[in-house]
Amino acid sequence: MSWNKKDKASRMAYCQYLLSTPNNYTLTHFGEHSSEYSHDQMNRYLQTDRLPPRLVWEKVREQVEQSPNGVVIFDDVVVDKRHAQQMELVRPQWSGNAKAVIDGIGIVTCVYVNPECGRFWVID
Repeated sequence: MSWNKKDKASRMAYCQYLLSTPNNYTLTHFGEHSSEYSHDQMNRYLQTDRLPPRLVWEKVREQVEQSPNGVVIFDDVVVDKRHAQQMELVRPQWSGNAKAVIDGIGIVTCVYVNPECGRFWVID
Protein backbone atom coordinates (compact mmCIF):
# COMPACT_ATOMS: atom_id res chain seq x y z
CA MET A 1 0.00 0.00 0.00
CA SER A 2 1.46 3.36 -0.97
CA TRP A 3 0.58 6.57 0.81
CA ASN A 4 1.32 10.13 -0.13
CA LYS A 5 2.11 12.73 2.53
CA LYS A 6 -1.49 13.97 2.76
CA ASP A 7 -2.77 10.41 3.37
CA LYS A 8 -0.28 9.89 6.20
CA ALA A 9 -1.26 13.21 7.73
CA SER A 10 -4.97 12.33 7.47
CA ARG A 11 -4.51 8.91 9.04
CA MET A 12 -2.25 10.31 11.76
CA ALA A 13 -4.64 13.16 12.52
CA TYR A 14 -7.62 10.81 12.78
CA CYS A 15 -5.76 8.23 14.90
CA GLN A 16 -4.51 10.95 17.27
CA TYR A 17 -8.08 12.23 17.58
CA LEU A 18 -9.39 8.76 18.44
CA LEU A 19 -6.67 8.30 21.07
CA SER A 20 -7.26 11.68 22.69
CA THR A 21 -11.04 12.07 22.79
CA PRO A 22 -12.70 10.30 25.72
CA ASN A 23 -16.37 10.46 24.68
CA ASN A 24 -17.25 11.85 21.26
CA TYR A 25 -15.85 10.00 18.24
CA THR A 26 -17.96 11.63 15.54
CA LEU A 27 -16.42 13.22 12.46
CA THR A 28 -18.39 16.38 13.20
CA HIS A 29 -16.65 16.63 16.58
CA PHE A 30 -13.32 15.89 14.86
CA GLY A 31 -13.92 18.70 12.33
CA GLU A 32 -14.76 21.16 15.11
CA HIS A 33 -11.42 20.43 16.81
CA SER A 34 -9.16 20.10 13.76
CA SER A 35 -7.38 23.09 12.29
CA GLU A 36 -6.28 21.03 9.28
CA TYR A 37 -9.31 18.96 8.20
CA SER A 38 -13.07 19.44 8.02
CA HIS A 39 -15.38 16.58 8.91
CA ASP A 40 -16.26 16.22 5.20
CA GLN A 41 -12.59 15.91 4.20
CA MET A 42 -11.99 13.23 6.83
CA ASN A 43 -15.19 11.41 5.89
CA ARG A 44 -14.13 11.25 2.22
CA TYR A 45 -10.67 10.04 3.26
CA LEU A 46 -12.02 7.32 5.56
CA GLN A 47 -14.34 5.98 2.85
CA THR A 48 -11.29 4.82 0.89
CA ASP A 49 -8.74 4.15 3.65
CA ARG A 50 -8.52 0.79 5.37
CA LEU A 51 -6.78 0.39 8.71
CA PRO A 52 -6.49 -3.38 9.21
CA PRO A 53 -5.83 -4.77 12.71
CA ARG A 54 -2.47 -6.13 11.48
CA LEU A 55 -1.29 -2.59 10.69
CA VAL A 56 -2.49 -1.28 14.06
CA TRP A 57 -0.62 -4.09 15.86
CA GLU A 58 2.58 -3.45 13.87
CA LYS A 59 2.51 0.18 15.00
CA VAL A 60 1.72 -0.38 18.68
CA ARG A 61 3.36 -3.70 19.62
CA GLU A 62 6.69 -2.07 20.53
CA GLN A 63 4.88 0.27 22.93
CA VAL A 64 2.85 -2.39 24.75
CA GLU A 65 4.27 -3.22 28.18
CA GLN A 66 3.34 -6.86 28.54
CA SER A 67 2.81 -8.55 31.87
CA PRO A 68 2.05 -12.11 33.02
CA ASN A 69 -1.00 -10.58 34.74
CA GLY A 70 -2.06 -8.61 31.65
CA VAL A 71 -5.50 -9.18 30.19
CA VAL A 72 -7.20 -8.63 26.86
CA ILE A 73 -10.64 -7.07 27.19
CA PHE A 74 -13.32 -7.12 24.52
CA ASP A 75 -16.17 -4.66 24.85
CA ASP A 76 -19.14 -4.04 22.61
CA VAL A 77 -21.43 -1.09 22.22
CA VAL A 78 -24.38 -0.29 19.98
CA VAL A 79 -24.32 3.27 18.70
CA ASP A 80 -27.94 4.44 18.58
CA LYS A 81 -28.95 5.36 15.02
CA ARG A 82 -32.74 5.09 15.39
CA HIS A 83 -33.19 8.42 13.64
CA ALA A 84 -30.75 7.77 10.79
CA GLN A 85 -31.97 7.69 7.23
CA GLN A 86 -30.48 4.82 5.20
CA MET A 87 -27.02 4.37 6.73
CA GLU A 88 -25.16 1.35 5.38
CA LEU A 89 -24.00 -0.19 8.70
CA VAL A 90 -27.23 0.37 10.65
CA ARG A 91 -29.23 -2.73 11.52
CA PRO A 92 -31.56 -3.89 14.32
CA GLN A 93 -29.49 -4.87 17.40
CA TRP A 94 -30.07 -5.42 21.09
CA SER A 95 -29.00 -2.41 23.14
CA GLY A 96 -28.44 -3.03 26.83
CA ASN A 97 -28.55 0.73 27.33
CA ALA A 98 -32.00 1.07 25.73
CA LYS A 99 -33.07 -2.39 27.00
CA ALA A 100 -34.60 -3.02 23.57
CA VAL A 101 -33.78 -3.84 19.97
CA ILE A 102 -32.88 -0.59 18.21
CA ASP A 103 -31.43 0.44 14.86
CA GLY A 104 -27.75 0.96 15.51
CA ILE A 105 -24.14 0.32 14.60
CA GLY A 106 -22.38 -2.42 16.59
CA ILE A 107 -18.78 -1.73 17.59
CA VAL A 108 -16.41 -4.15 19.33
CA THR A 109 -13.15 -2.91 20.82
CA CYS A 110 -10.18 -4.94 21.96
CA VAL A 111 -7.86 -3.49 24.63
CA TYR A 112 -4.80 -4.93 26.37
CA VAL A 113 -4.55 -3.91 30.05
CA ASN A 114 -1.39 -4.11 32.18
CA PRO A 115 -2.56 -3.96 35.82
CA GLU A 116 0.98 -3.48 37.21
CA CYS A 117 1.52 -0.13 35.51
CA GLY A 118 -2.16 0.81 35.23
CA ARG A 119 -1.96 1.37 31.47
CA PHE A 120 -3.93 0.08 28.48
CA TRP A 121 -3.44 -0.14 24.72
CA VAL A 122 -6.05 -0.36 21.96
CA ILE A 123 -5.31 -3.55 20.01
CA ASP A 124 -8.23 -3.60 17.57
